[in-house]
Amino acid sequence: MKQSLGAKTIAAPLPAWVIGTYSPEGRPNAMTASWTGICNSIPPSVYFSVRETRYTWDCIQANPAFSVNIPGRGQAAVTDYLGIESGRSVDKLAKAGLTAVECGSVQAPYLAEFPLVLECSVVKTLELGSHIMVVGEIKDVLCDADLLDDKGKLDVEKLKPFSYCPGDGRYHGPGDVLGAGYALGKDIGK
Repeated sequence: MKQSLGAKTIAAPLPAWVIGTYSPEGRPNAMTASWTGICNSIPPSVYFSVRETRYTWDCIQANPAFSVNIPGRGQAAVTDYLGIESGRSVDKLAKAGLTAVECGSVQAPYLAEFPLVLECSVVKTLELGSHIMVVGEIKDVLCDADLLDDKGKLDVEKLKPFSYCPGDGRYHGPGDVLGAGYALGKDIGK
């Protein structure tokens, strides 16, 4: 029997992404976000949600572009740190020893140490209540070459991404491969 937990934000797992922006003064900033995901195929688009009181929202309003920096498992601690302090008062990138690099297709910084980067331009914002959803069109994807397979596609086993679970407040590593999409369930219903 299922037990009611009430209306909570405990859908799991959630991505653990780092959003890169420029401050109104042009200083690189980074914020960890888990209220994130893919939201459209054509044009390729992602979203993240941010509270209006957060410094990243000020940055987005000043410069409507961002990067999504997807960390590998070995970067869990630095990813967590980037969600703890505010860039309003602290140079988080300097404290974390991270290198901001200008994106090639949008006016936003990405983090050189992170293995997978999406460069995005803001196309829409939507006030939802406690958060504002920021939708960005993906203009380019940058990937460390050693994460690609022999066909030039991302090998997620090499990336070793991790997720965040709001239900227990912890980060989790990847599990076993269960099968190929659009193939694993093809025999059901035959």
